[in-house]
Order: sequence, then C-alpha cells, then structure tokens
Amino acid sequence: MSIGIEKPISDEIIKRALTEFQISCDSRQVVLIQQYMSILRRWNEKLNLTAIRDPLEILYRHICESMFGATAIPLEKGRLADIGSGAGLPGIPLKIARPDLDLTLIESNIKKGTFLAEVTRELELGNARVMISRYEELGEEVAPLDVVCSRAVGEFVPFLEWAASPQVSAGQVALWIGGRDLDEARKSKMWDWREPVLIPKSLQRYILVGVKKQMSA
Repeated sequence: MSIGIEKPISDEIIKRALTEFQISCDSRQVVLIQQYMSILRRWNEKLNLTAIRDPLEILYRHICESMFGATAIPLEKGRLADIGSGAGLPGIPLKIARPDLDLTLIESNIKKGTFLAEVTRELELGNARVMISRYEELGEEVAPLDVVCSRAVGEFVPFLEWAASPQVSAGQVALWIGGRDLDEARKSKMWDWREPVLIPKSLQRYILVGVKKQMSA
C-alpha cells in the first residue's frame, strides 16, 4: 500500500526494521528517522535523490543499511566524513545512530548540498556540517578524520589514496559495497582490510572496513 508523504511510518515498524539490522534506538531517534524520511521524500519529488519511492524500501535499503554501519564499524564518537553523500547516506543515519559523531557531509552537487544543509538544520543535528566540493579538492579542511565512508564512490583507487593521504589522515575507511567489487577495493595496499560484513536483508551487499597501515620509518 502506498503511504502518503505526510504520513510517517509508524514507530513500531521502524523499531522492528532496526531490530532486524541489530540496531536499537530510543524514541528520539525514531522521530529523527521519521523526520528525515519525510524531508527526503518531499525533496525527492524535485531532485531525484533516490530512485526508491516506496517508504518501506527507503527505510530498509537506505536508513537501516546505513545505520547498520554503526554496528559493523567500531563507532561511538569521533570525526566522520561521508563522501558523495547525495541524499545523506550513510552519514545522516549514522549520526542519528551515534549522536556524538562529528559529521561532515561532502557533496559536489550544489542542489544536493542544499538538501543536506536543510536536513541538518531541520533535524537540529549538532556537530554536523555540509561541504559542497569534490572530495579530491579537500584535505586539511576536513582533517584529521577518524573514519571516511561512502556508499556511492565510483572509483575505489583514487578515493582510497585520498583517504590515506597525509593531508586527510583518515584512521579507517568504510565502504558500502557490492560483492563483485570487494576484490577491486581490496587491491589498495594502504589499508589492512577486515573481513567484509554482510548487510542483513541484502543480496551480496557488504560493509568493508579498512584500517590505515602504519608506515615504517
């Protein structure tokens, strides 16, 4: 059944979905998820932020898959940058799951960047900022970073080289990635790769985490 834009998904459905992804949340976090979904669906009418229109699919495929990263990555607080954030994924759901994160959303598209700024304002997310830029053009402006993550990076090699560079100084990198791309990403020798974590309810979708190698003198 189609759900109108003004009608949020119920608290019970959200909590049940999050439980399937091994995520617990309080009532405040549920409200933030509902607000975020409402804004996303409203802006999606004009910006095409996601091809997914069904609210339950948005909840499972976008919100829950993103928030699952909070269990797959050792992540309570620290500085996290979401590269190519687009609709705010995975950065905004991770911030909802881990409110103490210091979040930077990096997006090169001006209209999408405007959407992200609106979301952070309406949700009153503290320690969250939007940078409208190509990530390759950033360095000391965002460093140092504890985690750099992305669900939408196109080419892994330049992204992983950038994240490991002295200008960025990322301690960890996290990729939401399809099974076919795992070997390509793990070719980078700058990272010690952990075992990929299969995302619940997905077909060959993983979270791949790398820890930056310590270079010998």
